[in-house]
Amino acid sequence: MVANLIKLPNPRLKGLMSVEEAISGRRSVREFSSTPLSLEDLSQLLWAAQGITEPESGGRSAPSAGATYPLELFVFVKENGVKGVEYGVYRYRPLDHSLIKVASEDRVKSLMEAALYQEFINDAPLNIVIAAKYERTTARYGSRGVRYVHIEVGHVGQNISLEAVSLGLASVVVGAFNDNLVKKLIDEAAEPLYIIPVGHKP
Repeated sequence: MVANLIKLPNPRLKGLMSVEEAISGRRSVREFSSTPLSLEDLSQLLWAAQGITEPESGGRSAPSAGATYPLELFVFVKENGVKGVEYGVYRYRPLDHSLIKVASEDRVKSLMEAALYQEFINDAPLNIVIAAKYERTTARYGSRGVRYVHIEVGHVGQNISLEAVSLGLASVVVGAFNDNLVKKLIDEAAEPLYIIPVGHKP
């Protein structure tokens, strides 16, 4: 048993909304209520982003060039942001669909400050930060691998956005932030590419 590890509920593989409905309903929303998310909601969002969909090969929910999987997901949970989850910063582990805590303090306000004081980041019950370890892909594909990483993060961002819609949640993708400040908050040698606040509409 790993300390500070949260095993997430198994993801549902059948929902109540079609892909077409989710695409039609996707909007960039920058206002969130204080209603916490459920652990099941969080599980679905992370599974949609990087969850294992082919256990034998380790294939994931989003395509990756050469199955190099350069992306790392970090979840910033504010106080009372997710039912049953303490505030802090967590890294998602796709292989066993779990979270490992990397910081025990509430860093959501600091994330908002690093993102040029976009206040809705502080309002959202959770923020998903997607970061990249480029060398996983460039080691195989050279400089072209940088493009592949950027393509992949687009797939993952869209998966999160559509899963949020299917769960009745709101989200927005954010690219405006100070890279170095966000890197310090995730305690990881990875390059941040997206911040995605998620929550209930007010």
